[in-house]
Amino acid sequence: MVNFILIIFCICTGMLFKHFKLIPENASKSINIWVLYIALPAVSFKYIPQISWSTQLIFPVLSPIIVVAGSWIFMELYCRYKGYSQRSRSTLELSSAYSNTSFIGFPLIIAYYGEQNLSIAIICDQVNFMLLSTVGIICAIKGDRSNNGGIKVSALLKRLVTFPPFIACILALVLSPYVDLSISEPFFDKIASTVAPLALFSVGLQLQFKGIKREISQISMTLLYKLMLAPALVLLAALSLGIKGDIARVSIMEAAMPTLITASMVVQQFRLNTKLINLIIGLGIILSLFTTALWSYIISIFI
Repeated sequence: MVNFILIIFCICTGMLFKHFKLIPENASKSINIWVLYIALPAVSFKYIPQISWSTQLIFPVLSPIIVVAGSWIFMELYCRYKGYSQRSRSTLELSSAYSNTSFIGFPLIIAYYGEQNLSIAIICDQVNFMLLSTVGIICAIKGDRSNNGGIKVSALLKRLVTFPPFIACILALVLSPYVDLSISEPFFDKIASTVAPLALFSVGLQLQFKGIKREISQISMTLLYKLMLAPALVLLAALSLGIKGDIARVSIMEAAMPTLITASMVVQQFRLNTKLINLIIGLGIILSLFTTALWSYIISIFI
């Protein structure tokens, strides 16, 4: 319950600060710098060393890939039908492909399936995060209007390998088998705890419901995929592969989470449609409180 209150509080506080002009107009950019360059890398160093890998955990690795692949196909068909530009398509892909598997996902997993299954959720979260740091960045670069010369491999690699969360993921994976990072865990825990409130506050600063009617088609189609079709794909994959138990349940539920807040920061960094993705995030968070309850019931029937 505390996490749900915090979500509402941070977003509403950001909206109020903006409405009463209590904060500079571009303050969200400064906040995003902290989240992208400091807080999110700390998340990798906090959680990746705690994961004990085994063959049974392949499915939580696979499920975020299924969601991203499904988003690519779904948005390819939808954007072609609507005749949208690459900028719009990139924004919609980033809005639909990446789930909020940690701040919203973790407390919901604990509520539905117990804290003992949080390790499964962490795997989903880290793979989801690594996909955003690679596939998501490539998608964002393609939609960047300032990239008039097309995608140059050298430029793509430079932006990718200099993206702080990606660097942190790689370092955490490489160092954790050889270096004991447990001593620094309290430090990373404190830094990582700033991700959710600051990111949500930043979204609140940028969130506007004005113009929602004009964007209703894109918003509704994105939320249809993110909240309903994406977890349905993972459910079908689990049934096809014969995956049962908590591994399947947690993987499906994590796929049912709303749009990853960090995706909004990537959209802003690469000059895509920030207003649209923030509308999707705001509405998605509210709707997900109901749709995840529905998915919990569906999962109990099939898994």
